[in-house]
Amino acid sequence: MSENCSHNCEHCNETCSERTKESLLARLHEGSHVKKVIAVVSGKGGVGKSLMTSLLAVTAQRNGYHTAILDADITGPSIPKMFGIHERADGTDGGIIPAKSKTGISVMSLNLLTDNETDPVLWRGPMIAGVVKQFWSDVLWGDVDYMFIDMPPGTGDVPLTVFQSTPVDGIVIVASPQELVGMIVEKAVKMANKMNIPVWALVENMSYVICPKCGEALHVFGESHIDGIAEKYGIESIAKLPIDPKLVAACDHGMIELFDGTWLDGIFEKIQNQ
Repeated sequence: MSENCSHNCEHCNETCSERTKESLLARLHEGSHVKKVIAVVSGKGGVGKSLMTSLLAVTAQRNGYHTAILDADITGPSIPKMFGIHERADGTDGGIIPAKSKTGISVMSLNLLTDNETDPVLWRGPMIAGVVKQFWSDVLWGDVDYMFIDMPPGTGDVPLTVFQSTPVDGIVIVASPQELVGMIVEKAVKMANKMNIPVWALVENMSYVICPKCGEALHVFGESHIDGIAEKYGIESIAKLPIDPKLVAACDHGMIELFDGTWLDGIFEKIQNQ
């Protein structure tokens, strides 16, 4: 045990007698140091969770921080496409080397390891969960200020594995305006509470669309429920993103790092202050 030991095993890579056997946390690669880990989650698929992960990572990188994305959505990885990354991840005897985006964001995704980007992943839950843990333990992340984990949707096996094996500091929940999704958001909030991980922010994607003729905000998926949910659970930081064709085009063409918008600036400030 080091003389500077804080007796907190969460962010420590040392193996010593003080590390409890009951701890389920996987050990970070010895060549890496990650200061803060943020999981981006959703109660269901298709609400824009990967988009929010990418936008937050780009925002952090623009603010001068070394940023990384761990793509834990093993069966539906979309992060590499958003950043225009098509080459395979490299490896050495010391571990896997993550890919780099055009602006220097470190990215690790299963799509960077398969022969073809469209190859399906036909694995059962335990194997998928094991790969997610390996992305934390076997990847040479280096020194990272903010790591964003793009989680698979729902509250099942893989999210549980991430929350138990990775020292997640806080959670950002992504939703869409429909009332049904509002109910599913509450499930995600309650899961975070059960895992004793704070919910730092709530994002409502596809909240509205701006009419190109009159400039009015049109709520095409119904009125927002995000404010009521945030108030109910004491979540102070929220954001509402529009349906923006420019964002869609940026994702399709691997140019998300060029997005123009300040929707998530307040949430990133919240993350910085935690």
